[in-house]
Amino acid sequence: IILCTLEDGDSYGYEILKHIATASHGEYEMKEPSLYTSLKRLEGQGFVQSYWGDETQGARRKYYRVTQAGTRELKEATERWVRVRDIIDHLLMQDGGDR
Repeated sequence: IILCTLEDGDSYGYEILKHIATASHGEYEMKEPSLYTSLKRLEGQGFVQSYWGDETQGARRKYYRVTQAGTRELKEATERWVRVRDIIDHLLMQDGGDR
């Protein structure tokens, strides 16, 4: 979800959270500690790179961008999720969906 959000462009923490909530029409809200733990993990894996913005007003923000490795991982992760979703859909429909 984070990599997908960053594919749209560099962003900082609060903006990422807001984008996820808006894109899911409020159905999914990531908590701030989970976001920053995930960003730190993604950065350690080389999928995300952080840098400090140069805001002229207000607090300095740390921005995140997806790397080339992150773009590849997003593609592969999306393919994995689609396969899993297809399997689950198939399993749920085996009995005609009467569950």
